[in-house]
Amino acid sequence: MSGRARLTLCSAAATLMASCALLPLVDPATWILQAAVLLAIQSGVGAAARRVPLARPLTVAAQALVTLLLLTLVFAREQALLGVVPGPEAIRHFGELFRAGTEDVGQYAIPAPLSDGIRLMTVGGVLVIGLAVDTLAVTFRNAAPAGLPLLALYSVAAGLSDGSSDWVWFLVAAAGYLMLLLAEGRERLSQWGRVFAGAPRTPGEQPGAVAPVRTGRRIGMAALGVALVVPLLPLPAIQGGLLAGAGTGVGAGNGSGGTISAVNPLVSLRDSLNVNEDRTVLTLNTDADDLSDMYLRIVSLDDFDGTTWKPSKRHIVAVPDEFPTPTGLGPDIKRSAVSTRISAAAGYAQAWLPMPYPPSRVKIKGDWRYEPVGMTLVGDHGEDTSGKTYEVTSLDVQPTAKQLEAAPKAPSSLRDEYTKVPGSLPKVVARQAEQITEGATSDYAKAVALQDYFAVTGGFEYDTDVEVGSGPDAIARFLRDKQGFCVHFSFAMAAMARTLGIPARVAVGFAPGSPRADGSVAVSLKDAHAWPELYFEGVGWTRFEPTPTRGTTPSYTVPDASNTDTPDLPQSSQSADAAPSAEPSASTSCSAQDKKLDGCGAALPLDEAEQGDQGTPLYETVGWILLGALVLTLPLLPMLWRLRRRSVRLASARHSGAVAAGGRHPTGGTDGLAAGDAGSAVLLDAPSHEAAEAVVAHVLAVWRELIDTAWDYGIEPDDALTPRRAAARIVRIGELDETVAGAVHRVAGAVEQVLFAPRPSAGTGLSEEVHRVRAALRARGGWTTRVRAVVAPRSAIRAVWDLSDRWTALKASWAARAVHLASLLRRRPSGQQS
Repeated sequence: MSGRARLTLCSAAATLMASCALLPLVDPATWILQAAVLLAIQSGVGAAARRVPLARPLTVAAQALVTLLLLTLVFAREQALLGVVPGPEAIRHFGELFRAGTEDVGQYAIPAPLSDGIRLMTVGGVLVIGLAVDTLAVTFRNAAPAGLPLLALYSVAAGLSDGSSDWVWFLVAAAGYLMLLLAEGRERLSQWGRVFAGAPRTPGEQPGAVAPVRTGRRIGMAALGVALVVPLLPLPAIQGGLLAGAGTGVGAGNGSGGTISAVNPLVSLRDSLNVNEDRTVLTLNTDADDLSDMYLRIVSLDDFDGTTWKPSKRHIVAVPDEFPTPTGLGPDIKRSAVSTRISAAAGYAQAWLPMPYPPSRVKIKGDWRYEPVGMTLVGDHGEDTSGKTYEVTSLDVQPTAKQLEAAPKAPSSLRDEYTKVPGSLPKVVARQAEQITEGATSDYAKAVALQDYFAVTGGFEYDTDVEVGSGPDAIARFLRDKQGFCVHFSFAMAAMARTLGIPARVAVGFAPGSPRADGSVAVSLKDAHAWPELYFEGVGWTRFEPTPTRGTTPSYTVPDASNTDTPDLPQSSQSADAAPSAEPSASTSCSAQDKKLDGCGAALPLDEAEQGDQGTPLYETVGWILLGALVLTLPLLPMLWRLRRRSVRLASARHSGAVAAGGRHPTGGTDGLAAGDAGSAVLLDAPSHEAAEAVVAHVLAVWRELIDTAWDYGIEPDDALTPRRAAARIVRIGELDETVAGAVHRVAGAVEQVLFAPRPSAGTGLSEEVHRVRAALRARGGWTTRVRAVVAPRSAIRAVWDLSDRWTALKASWAARAVHLASLLRRRPSGQQS
């Protein structure tokens, strides 16, 4: 392998090794396979451009162009011309993907789901870094500055990770950079002569200088070891800084205090709802009378910045034996104790503990901490729910509608914290909330009006394929499109409640599961859910259910004619924003009130065509197959071209003679041509011009195959030498024995004979001589030389040269035709019509 090719391979490997630091940030990590394939193509284009050779700026431009085409093919083929050429639509689509990826990065915690936007940012970022590294290290032959883009790539990953395994990714990235430096040093030193190659000394020779390459390896390994060991030493350091870790979101570890970071638990909520194969993650055994109200709450999201909801950074303490009474719960509210035994599946690793709300006691083994404000438990030092079995005693709080209606205003401190609405929230949210709750005289009536608008009267549709979305306009967009899933509904209702002065937050966990025959309840991934909690003084945080077809409607929000304590609930506003949907209702006999009471499930017709999984479109499958075939075929093109060229060149002399004889078999003696079987001598006693040309072409093709075979195994051709001297050079450099050397000289002699003899003839068995030489060169070379000679033969560059020659000839032909046409037009008499 040449020094430049080795440097190209090392630069691509160094980029890929540095990008491994991004693996913990995104789940799944399949994006790196796509990045590796595209990076290999990018590097291959650079190697080919340098081999032609092209000027340095043209080489970089060619790589950048191919990179853009590859990204277009992968991410914007439907918007591009012919699926590859980016146009205005493709550029606009790239902007939308990048914007969505930026929003996802800001919204999701680590590891973030592999959305299209995040995939574009990771794969595109790796390709941009790879282009910079290849340009600096290979095109401009300066590997040291290539460490800057590699450092930038690693620093981004290190700044976002939790720090648990940073040393592993540092080791991988540093090894890649060190390998790149050593490859460049070896390529430079190889140009200085054998004294620097570390050749073995003779037994009596005095000790000489140690090879610089070997010394460089030792220095590099020592530096890498120091870089890994020094951070482990108890040296004084300045805490914080640009790349300081943000913490893992757990406590200090002493059981008495600490903080919990504002991480976002909505990372996999949508993925859980869209799983192809549902699976049970929790199994419950409970003594609750009503299983339909058995929600399992994981965490509450109370920090609303106008873009998304997330848990505030809270102080955490050791888990108490008895939890305090929930905030706001008065003594006159009916309640009962419920005992629940929960078993988590071995594959369900959740750092937050799913529990019924509000809990009053928890028995669980392991390192867990308690957050008093949200009444949640969080694992410390990597503790999670995988395989855990625990018992929870909780309160089944049963307020009446009358009690909620009569609830006084919340304390100002709580109201100030949980009614915060950022100025970036679109005005339409508050305006539509006022319209929906028009006529409501209490916070409870307003809350029920909001719930009914989303779940029943507003014309909203439940759809898990809708993007979660973020940014200030996400809620406004949901209110306009009226499509989404539990995240959209809970976020919108909580935000609207805050604009009305009602304290609100969002809870994340599981909706009630499915009862089993043995009395247990199975909770699956598709039961993952989010719902709003609104605060009422005297009752505390109270659940509402605005998501249609999900969960259960709380009993205290459903009017009951037999219950005289239930106040009349306000009707939804009939404003333009709250107008019923223009789409026909699923059933004319199913009223809005029936929908709220879940009384018309059988009346809703099912569209069987929409219920089944449509699968991947055929055109998309075919496109991916073609792309895969192209990716697999491109690296093999040099090998395929070389095999075809060898087959054509080593065609038999009989075939050449038949072509020269006008298509008849040469044994007929036409034009004095006599020939035997393939490989036998072809004598031209009375040669015709065509027969002579055929023989000369055959011998020269065999000679060119011999030259290219030697080139594939590392012996570069020298066109300035005569055939005899070129043969001697191949024998000397290839260190061939006498038998093989005789084969080389026989082919060279045949070349001299057909070029200079008055009666040209092709010697016997020239094709076999070339095969013999090839076998000897193959046996002499190492395994890397043998593999390269087959997979990436050096002589394949002739394909590029052939194309260049043909293009030059084509241009010359066009120019000659243009000149001829111009001369004809000049000679045409005046006034003559064509």
